[in-house]
Amino acid sequence: MDESAAGAGGPWTPRIAVQLAVLAAAAFIYVTAEILPVGALPAIARGLHVSVPVVGTLLAWYALVAAVTTIPLVRWTARWPRRRALLMSLACLTASQFISAVAPNFVVLAGGRVLSAITHGLMLSVIAPIATRLVPASHSGRATTMIYVGISLAVVVGSPATAAISLLWSWRAAVAAVAVVAAVVTVAAWAVLPLLALTEHQLARVGRGAGHHRNRRLVTVSSLTLVAVTGHYISYTFIAVIIRDVVGVRGPDLAWLLAAYGVAGLLAMPLVARPSDQRPRAAVISCMAGLWLTLLVLIALTFHSVPTAAGIAIGIAAVALWGATANAVSPMLQAAAMRAGADDPDGASGLYMAAFQIGIMAGSFAGGLLYEHGLLAMLAASAVLIGAGAAGMTAERHLFDVPSGGLR
Repeated sequence: MDESAAGAGGPWTPRIAVQLAVLAAAAFIYVTAEILPVGALPAIARGLHVSVPVVGTLLAWYALVAAVTTIPLVRWTARWPRRRALLMSLACLTASQFISAVAPNFVVLAGGRVLSAITHGLMLSVIAPIATRLVPASHSGRATTMIYVGISLAVVVGSPATAAISLLWSWRAAVAAVAVVAAVVTVAAWAVLPLLALTEHQLARVGRGAGHHRNRRLVTVSSLTLVAVTGHYISYTFIAVIIRDVVGVRGPDLAWLLAAYGVAGLLAMPLVARPSDQRPRAAVISCMAGLWLTLLVLIALTFHSVPTAAGIAIGIAAVALWGATANAVSPMLQAAAMRAGADDPDGASGLYMAAFQIGIMAGSFAGGLLYEHGLLAMLAASAVLIGAGAAGMTAERHLFDVPSGGLR
């Protein structure tokens, strides 16, 4: 493949499979670093002599920084070869983890994480467009899905692994391990990915010249994504409490059900990979309907104060369906955003990721407020917003159309 090409999208070869695997590994290690504090909260608090709630703010500040910096950074790097933008993101991640591993206090730790948060949105914005440039246009949805497998593995494998390292050795060892893996992935990305420089035609249509804010279809996809993600995170932020108090699963079994949530997502993504290219509208609406149905089932279970065997079984199935549909729909929505802004898929992806990050923040904040009023109020709010997002996606008949020219 020509190192300077912007990605003509040749046949799906073993070399392309390796390149996509490296991109998935980049997504895996970046998201693993982002959520590392979840499993190491008590250890970090003890080690740095701060309270657990203070350590918990690391996630909120990370999401805020990522949301604020995504679009400006995507625009600033719009004319760069795509590999350079990805390598800069991975280099910042590696440096941030090394800084965090040796942080003498909480302020330095937070500062180290800010460094990776700044480029978090950039990385997630460029990584899917890079994947689609490597494959034929007819396989763009499948390529995007493969990237999201890396993100799901971060939840299923990465987070438990760093939590285990924190328990067995120390949280600093866990952060150092992430730093080493990030460095290896950076070298691998430099070695196997083409330069992916943009052509003169593409350069004329990136950044501010793309006019994404005037692209009705792209703005609609991003806005509906923001609504859906907000609805999802209102309840997902407290999924452990929902599993315990609504489903009725407690103790060690709760951890297994959380793992099942992630595994269900991993299994679902390959199932929707082909439909996301061939029948994206039907695939997205089906996933949104399944997610809405899950919330309705959980709402019904809140009215049973004493868990029954049948109720627990139904609740377990609902949580698995929740994981499957929530994880499967994300790559399809990002692929739809890139199709809507096909002239500048990186910028379109940046707008989508900014909306996604804002949805995470809004959902987590709203969930915290609604939690004070009970789980029923929280689940009901999620159902209303997920239903509204699904209705909007259903009403826009051409929102997920696949152009004959593909994502180029």
